[in-house]
Amino acid sequence: MNANPVLVEVTRGEMVESRHRGAVALAHSNGQTISGIGDVARLIYPRSALKPLQALHLIESGAAAAYQLGEREIALACASHNGEEPHVAAVVQWLKRLGLDESALECGAHPPRRSFDREALLSQGKKPGPAHNNCSGKHCGFLTAALHGEHPPQAYIAREHPVQQAVMTLIGELAGISLQEAPHGIDGCGIPVAGIPLDHLAMAFARFASGDGLSGGRASAARQVYDAMVNEPFMVAGTKRWCTNAIEAGRGAFIVKTGAEGVYCAAIPEAGIGVALKIDDGAHRASECAMGAVLSKIPGLRALFADSPAELIRVPVKNVAGKTVGEIAPGSALQELTITNLG
Repeated sequence: MNANPVLVEVTRGEMVESRHRGAVALAHSNGQTISGIGDVARLIYPRSALKPLQALHLIESGAAAAYQLGEREIALACASHNGEEPHVAAVVQWLKRLGLDESALECGAHPPRRSFDREALLSQGKKPGPAHNNCSGKHCGFLTAALHGEHPPQAYIAREHPVQQAVMTLIGELAGISLQEAPHGIDGCGIPVAGIPLDHLAMAFARFASGDGLSGGRASAARQVYDAMVNEPFMVAGTKRWCTNAIEAGRGAFIVKTGAEGVYCAAIPEAGIGVALKIDDGAHRASECAMGAVLSKIPGLRALFADSPAELIRVPVKNVAGKTVGEIAPGSALQELTITNLG
């Protein structure tokens, strides 16, 4: 099989120092591929990019309404957050609403993403807890669905748990495939993950964006999740994060979600399309650049990106003294990308 094309290049001075290969799929809700770069039929683990779709079960099941969750909580259920104080506080308050504490979270603990927040913890003599985990909001969502469905809140991350079964079925329906026979693994936060072809992942986000092919209840749930991410972008990621900055720049025109190992997805309701991309070597710096480049090529979004910070697409490479010595920029495959078949 031919290697995927170079999507992103990292320059230093007059040379390209590093190259990142990958694949990109843009699809309609009917499964028609609008544009593809590289091997879009390849199975990938979407990782945390799936969170907006996983959050649909929280609403569709009636759990969100039963526990009177607002947009902050719904956005947090979609989040890979920094573990900043507002994120952690919101998780703790959500758990209290459920009659639980951090010990109920099965995602494990890791330090906050930013050094500022890590140092603040140290200065207070505290250690990171499960609420600091970037996936803690998603896990609160699973616990909420479990309690509402009168399922055990213990072992809710197990593949056979009713909540995980329901979520996996929902994802398969959106992607137009059965995930029961797909390759499976365990995500970083402990939940099951299934391999999905990149083009089917793009179609799932197109259906999420447009509501096409969804029941009335699921389409309404998708709109609620979308609106929560648009209205609470800080909760989705946090300070100086690409997801948050891009959603803010989009002004409601699209949402994006990152996933580990170089995955990024996007939903664009007005165009009714979804985008999914995967960087072969898993580089996060490349997936952000690539998604910015793809979105800037979509009719209707070009003007938004023209008025947005250049760093959403091209990121300066700086040396220790802070001098710009190069950049992370789209490669020729993305520079030459043309997107016109949106009808």
